[in-house]
Amino acid sequence: MPERIVVSLPEGGNEYQRLQASDAQATAARLGLEVEVLDAENNAVLQIQQLFKPIHSSERPRALVVEPVALEGMERLATKAAAASIGTAILNCTVPYIDGLRSTYPSLPIFAIGSDQTEIGRLQGRQIEALLPFGGTVLYVQGPPNTPVVAERLRGTEEQVRGSGIHLVVIDAHWSEESAEKAVRSWLRLKHSESVRVDLVAGQDDSIARGARRAFEAGADTRERVAEVPFLGIDGVPSVGQQLVASGQLAATIVMPSNTGPALEALSRWLRSGTLPPPSVRVPVSSFPTENQLRARTRKRQGPA
Repeated sequence: MPERIVVSLPEGGNEYQRLQASDAQATAARLGLEVEVLDAENNAVLQIQQLFKPIHSSERPRALVVEPVALEGMERLATKAAAASIGTAILNCTVPYIDGLRSTYPSLPIFAIGSDQTEIGRLQGRQIEALLPFGGTVLYVQGPPNTPVVAERLRGTEEQVRGSGIHLVVIDAHWSEESAEKAVRSWLRLKHSESVRVDLVAGQDDSIARGARRAFEAGADTRERVAEVPFLGIDGVPSVGQQLVASGQLAATIVMPSNTGPALEALSRWLRSGTLPPPSVRVPVSSFPTENQLRARTRKRQGPA
């Protein structure tokens, strides 16, 4: 019987999470593992409930791979899993309890793996600076504000652009094109938004950036300016985000590889040889196009001094 691992992802409709789900299935097939992928439907309570079921099951999995919707309750979950001899890989966020659990359960793989979300925020901040070298106003459309990924990405961007003459106007959405379009439409209808000149729109993922662009395209006062306003996203799925950049709908994105495959590979090594992964594993990200290409494009657009 193949070893069973449960993978819990926050939002099945999001293209990046679809990439992570398919990566988990493909990697599990290659490694001879059995994987069950759960969709938390962007609901932190549902995610915890879904994960406690296999912990208390008579046929327990060997490990959980979890990208948390929210941090609340996650330490208790990982502790219960460890007490049941189940390992835990936490995706795409920083948590403080890894070292303590590893000390208490030294034979189990308990680790965090993923891209550095604060660094992703800094990288998007550098993209903003490359496109707005003289400063300006950025409409920053983020995901659900109680989500660890959202807070870390925002913090990184704020740190990067501080003192650069760039002002962030932050509005909330969910991880979907429709939600972002609705949020931006609502903001554009506000009286005070009429006095704000938006020089760039930054979405916390590519679907949010698409929805924001649709809202601008639909607005009578903003439609004519869409071609002038750069839109930025994050995720860079080759068939989606990178294609949006190639077609000119996005000025840039950040390529964030799936983390489920590397997590399953680390767990497979542990299952085969007992080799524990380190407490933190980083998966590198990159700007698409590169920061140098963005700066060169900005200089070309501005023309000779």
